[in-house]
Amino acid sequence: MRRVLALLAAAAALALAASPGGAALPEGASEPLARVEAYLNGIDTMRSGFVQINPDGAQVTGELYYARPDKMRLEYDPPSRILIVANKWQVIYHDRRLKQVSHLLTGSTPLGFLLDEDIELGGDVTVTALDEAEGELRVTLVQTDEPGQGSITLVFGEEPMQLRRWTVVDAQGLPTHVVLNGIETGVPLDDELFVFHNPRFDPRGRE
Repeated sequence: MRRVLALLAAAAALALAASPGGAALPEGASEPLARVEAYLNGIDTMRSGFVQINPDGAQVTGELYYARPDKMRLEYDPPSRILIVANKWQVIYHDRRLKQVSHLLTGSTPLGFLLDEDIELGGDVTVTALDEAEGELRVTLVQTDEPGQGSITLVFGEEPMQLRRWTVVDAQGLPTHVVLNGIETGVPLDDELFVFHNPRFDPRGRE
């Protein structure tokens, strides 16, 4: 399940989180945060490859599909055989190898706020750190109601603004990094990508 928290716990990254009781945000933080919100809200669709580096150093690859406001699909390349589909209020995790299907609420995952109709870096999430260096902007967030459950650091390139990677740190302090590559935005995506066909009941979900 750590893959779920790594990828929808929301898109992938090389910074550890500051705690909610850490240093205050730098003066002028509102302007770069507003740029991040504008960028995220301006995305219609996105398709990207990704490389995920797990806490033990193992690497897996896959493809990410994202259609605002409430759809995401992450399909891992073999031999992983993991599929994650988010649509509206739920996230479905399918381990094809083990033939296991799990359901989560989008709000219970660190990246769930990316599925909101209006993305805000506030409210359900709290910004705990902001850093600008070497042409990159790093924003660390926690869930406002459960800050001890972990954090996510989103890393953006600034010229032009583009999500490049993220790091999820779980409640035990273990980081999972996800790096995006070959990002395309504004591309047509078939709605069928965001429909999960449970192989127990629907032959379309079987391999």
